[in-house]
Amino acid sequence: MKFVNRKLELKELEKLQKLSKNKLFVVALYGIRRVGKTRLILEFAKNNGIYFFVNKNKTPRDLLMEYESILKSRGVLGELETLESWDQFIDLIIKRTNQLVIFDEFQNFYNIEPSFFGMLQKAVDLNENEPGLIVVLGSTLGLIKKTFSDSKEPLYGRIKKSMRVTPLTLPSSLKLSKELGLLKEDAVKCYCLFGGYPKYYVYIEDYDLKGKAMEEILNTLLFSRNAPLEDEVTVMLSQEFGGRSGVYFSILEAIATGDNTISKIASYLGMPATSLTRQIKELKDYFEFIEYEKPFSGKKGVYRIKHPLMAFWFSSIYKNLSAYLSRDQKFVNSLKNNLPNYFGRSFEAAATKFIVPKLGLTEARRQWGKMPGAKKGENTYEIDLIGMKDSIAYAFEFKWKKLNFAEASSILNNLKTKTKLVQNLPPNVKLGLVAKKINGKRKLQRKGFLVYDITDF
Repeated sequence: MKFVNRKLELKELEKLQKLSKNKLFVVALYGIRRVGKTRLILEFAKNNGIYFFVNKNKTPRDLLMEYESILKSRGVLGELETLESWDQFIDLIIKRTNQLVIFDEFQNFYNIEPSFFGMLQKAVDLNENEPGLIVVLGSTLGLIKKTFSDSKEPLYGRIKKSMRVTPLTLPSSLKLSKELGLLKEDAVKCYCLFGGYPKYYVYIEDYDLKGKAMEEILNTLLFSRNAPLEDEVTVMLSQEFGGRSGVYFSILEAIATGDNTISKIASYLGMPATSLTRQIKELKDYFEFIEYEKPFSGKKGVYRIKHPLMAFWFSSIYKNLSAYLSRDQKFVNSLKNNLPNYFGRSFEAAATKFIVPKLGLTEARRQWGKMPGAKKGENTYEIDLIGMKDSIAYAFEFKWKKLNFAEASSILNNLKTKTKLVQNLPPNVKLGLVAKKINGKRKLQRKGFLVYDITDF
């Protein structure tokens, strides 16, 4: 599949490579599983890099022998030379090669050879004025952060640059979908479920699903028996959580199903809120699976799952995992029938990614609150997005529907009413609507409304 975007990351790597001609640079490139770290670094390295995959299923000796073979093939090690120790290996890659050195899944050395980190620390300290660039990749965010951010770890302070690889933007993701021959509606659905994680688009190519409807793609990749993505979320989380996954899974399930404040999560789990503070903080700051979403106006926010496939899995599958794994036909049919509702909810994220950069909005967030005189938990209102630009407020509703002129006008009029409930909102708010399809779009635009549908994406 064609390599898309990543211009900023490539530019930064080029800058670091120039700096490494004078001093040894160790760079950490990290990001969640499937975000495209390996493809990025291999695109950068081309034919001028030595790639080492840290296979956690190999013994230390077997892995060292694999690396010996790689070094011989690249002319770093002579045919009659052998690698006798990890110390020798590290010395060779620093002193004998002028190429970029890459370690993929670097955190796996914790399982294979934990002393490797201390050996590398010593080598970096002794050779800091030697030229060289070592890039280490990691997809287990918790372990990568521990490796380089924990003052008790050997490599603490030895990283010259940390680069977090984030998901592709909406435009880049739509480019991938276009290359796959997906129609615009299916391309947006694909983004709603797979976000900007390139590997999932590669799955579409690998399983010959080019040009197919999103429902057929999901049937092959997620709903069919022995589907390729059947264990995707479980594996992703198990890698991070290890043997202490139970409470984390339950918290994510609570958030995905709408119990998204600390008190509601605690009630869902039947546990005191104070006993969950650490786990929620870790999910947010350490593992980066959730984020705290504050309203545009107001102090009390809610938690949400950042990864779209993870959000779908916990909201639709996890509670009925046995039925899913056994492919109970009634349950699978209910999953398929509920897809339009899920796309309706997740369209908000795609529409936000479209409208915020298009208009250059800042402070762009969802808004919710109580209606005047409402009792606790009753008569709340919600606005899908409010943002600012040059002291002007913009308010938007997002609808995964095909709307006619009258329906769109009604939504916009209702939106105008709701904006009056938002405290400290400037007068003369600009109103907008983003939907799947809007008949009469131009007419509404002539009336001063900011109206778009997915043909504008």
